[in-house]
Amino acid sequence: MAKDMTLLWGSGSPPCWRVMIALEEKNLQGYNQKLLDFSKGEHKSKEVMAMNPRGQLPSFKHKDYVVNESYGACMYLESQFKSQGNKLIPDCPSEQAKMYQRMFEGLTLNQKMADVIYYTWKVPEGERHDSAVKRNKEALTTEVKLWEEYLKGPGPFLAGKDFSLADVVVYPSIAYLFRFQLCEERYPKLAAYYNSLKNRPSIKVSWPPTWLESEGSEMLKDV
Repeated sequence: MAKDMTLLWGSGSPPCWRVMIALEEKNLQGYNQKLLDFSKGEHKSKEVMAMNPRGQLPSFKHKDYVVNESYGACMYLESQFKSQGNKLIPDCPSEQAKMYQRMFEGLTLNQKMADVIYYTWKVPEGERHDSAVKRNKEALTTEVKLWEEYLKGPGPFLAGKDFSLADVVVYPSIAYLFRFQLCEERYPKLAAYYNSLKNRPSIKVSWPPTWLESEGSEMLKDV
């Protein structure tokens, strides 16, 4: 079953990690995979472009079906293999509604995080505008505070008592925040959630290998 699947991925990419967690949760180990190096431009290779004309990772294919968008790939895997592995969509209507809400709110979290991190990476220090840096960090701070409040609700997971697709797609973004030294004391609920899932088998086995080799920066320590 998994031998009909191919995943091209890059280490440390939240979108790539989402798909890998979903594959593990559905017991789809043994798929064809290839780790590519962003720094070497391997995500723009002919191999990737043939599957994903945008030249982005992840690039995912099952049989002849290509699903490159990470949210789509995770939803596809749950739909096609719902009776296998762990169930990722709750039956309870209220939890299901919350799951979908948190899933897609996760895209906003990811974007606001990227606005801070990639602005710093891509714009030389002498060319950065203090107003832009301040604005982006304030927007991210507001967003992170929202997620801290969400985790004060009942249940240890984002949609309630059970691990779901919301956790599959949002956890990598939250881990990325702490990779860049988001203050655990300032956001205790978010930190508790992050730390409690570190050893979940699907997350532990797919942990970005580059993260095991080096420490992240302190870029978000004042968010």
